[in-house]
Amino acid sequence: MVSRRNIMALSLALLGAGSVAIPASAQPASYPNKLVKIVVPFAAGGGVDVFARLIAEKLRSANGYNIIVENRPGASGTIGGNAVRNAEADGYTLLFSAGTQVMAQQVLKSAPYNPIEDFSFIARVGEAPMMLVMTNERPQTTIPAIVADFKANPKNWNFGTAALGAPGHIATIQFNALAGVDIPIIAYPGTGPALNDVAGGHIQMLIDPLLALLPQARGGKVKAIAVTTSERTKLAPDIPTAAEAGMPGLVQSSWYGVWGPKALPADLVATLNKTMNAAVQELDKEGKLEKLGIVATSESPDAFRAFAADYLAKSAALLKAAKFEPQ
Repeated sequence: MVSRRNIMALSLALLGAGSVAIPASAQPASYPNKLVKIVVPFAAGGGVDVFARLIAEKLRSANGYNIIVENRPGASGTIGGNAVRNAEADGYTLLFSAGTQVMAQQVLKSAPYNPIEDFSFIARVGEAPMMLVMTNERPQTTIPAIVADFKANPKNWNFGTAALGAPGHIATIQFNALAGVDIPIIAYPGTGPALNDVAGGHIQMLIDPLLALLPQARGGKVKAIAVTTSERTKLAPDIPTAAEAGMPGLVQSSWYGVWGPKALPADLVATLNKTMNAAVQELDKEGKLEKLGIVATSESPDAFRAFAADYLAKSAALLKAAKFEPQ
């Protein structure tokens, strides 16, 4: 049990004092006047969970929000997503997720909702590089060596993924396509369980956000192979890019957003958008996001919806090319 402990410790260490208040003008006097719940549809300890808790703490310390983060993992994020979809549209139940949220209908045979039409898009709050890690039980250190061994011993290799449709899953699909192989992909209910299985040698590889995997890699529990960015990240400059590790073209990032129930009033969406953007900008100024490898984003709800629709189209094309069958 190392991933959750290490990541949560890192998160708490970053929370420190010195919060800068977010302008109260962005918040009607009537909101919030009771507990705000942020639902994270993955297990505690993963990248989505860590980022959600940073934002929740900022809203608590700078704005006086009475706020909690609730983990509701399972079904590629749709258990938590569906709980928010069915919640009262009053702004007191929000969803904090990654790109996984918009992929439900692409990866599940019976998705419980349309991720574009059935939610209010509030704010896209950040994006982050991802990393490929491997079990220490294997000697390979480059992607071509991994691919060569898979071709020679296909039963000895499996990928894990935090959820079907997650950014890491999309990157894994692209890995297989670029390599011309079909390494099996096993879905987990979050990063923590998948990472623990890589560390234990039960599966061999995982691609997921750097902020969730780096503590295990630095602790020697798993082997860092590459980051899925065009350039090396400042957070881990010693880890090569996928191109440097032998796979040009593997360029994928994770991204994070906040959603609400579909019927959320437009003025409340605007209020929450300003408040979330301000919270993220303050975290960025304090250096807390850079330490996690997260790049802050700030855009309107309409821009967020357009971004999500474009991401969905591109990711769906990758899945189709890979002949992925919804599960």
